[in-house]
Amino acid sequence: MRVALFGFREKTIAASWQGLITNDIHKTDHGLVYAALLSAQGKFQYDFFLFADGEDVMMDIDEEMAGALQKKLMLYRLRADVHLEKTDLSVVRGVERAPEGALQDPRHPKMGWRLYGQDLPPEMPFDWQAHRIRLGIPQAPSELTPDSYILEMGFEQMNGVDFKKGCYVGQEIIARMKHKTQLRKGLRRVTCAEAVAPHTPILSKGKEVGFIGAQSGTEALAYLRFDRISDEMTAAGVPVMVLDRSEE
Repeated sequence: MRVALFGFREKTIAASWQGLITNDIHKTDHGLVYAALLSAQGKFQYDFFLFADGEDVMMDIDEEMAGALQKKLMLYRLRADVHLEKTDLSVVRGVERAPEGALQDPRHPKMGWRLYGQDLPPEMPFDWQAHRIRLGIPQAPSELTPDSYILEMGFEQMNGVDFKKGCYVGQEIIARMKHKTQLRKGLRRVTCAEAVAPHTPILSKGKEVGFIGAQSGTEALAYLRFDRISDEMTAAGVPVMVLDRSEE
């Protein structure tokens, strides 16, 4: 797993970004925090974990997104005395008994733990793709795209958004979705008889109803419009079937 680990020097300074992200940075006093940075239109841009390391706050983010997020955050710095530095810490994950110092992944009780430090033992082989699909956990760029609304992607269930923390970028749109509308789109586990490329459109009765995300074997995550789910869905000609129709 390739991630980048950044450090915000001193918690009081790191809190300058409290008004940017979807979760409460002060929760790092109690464990690992999952959060996102949104656009002003309330759409997904980056997701990451935050955790406390002494008096510092650390950020764990996919390495492919790290450079762009670092630049974005520094644009928001303005005149605040905030420093964001890449660290030499590493991370390993697991689902078996957690070693001392490991932090529970907050997205799902069965997502296991993450351990941070230097000179850690290598991560044991495990099919994380199949595991997260089974649990319905989205990931960028397969499911989490720049067009995503985080509530449709399950961020509330994954403890990735705090509705009591106050303002953050895109907060007004997310609050409106939470309190004034019923979600009409979201993630579902599906089966595909054959491999289908991520972001392949899903069609139902000739109309586009969503897209395929990551796939492992015959199971995949799919982003779907609920009122158009049917038994006649296809993606690139391959039949697509929702695994649990009771969730509609």
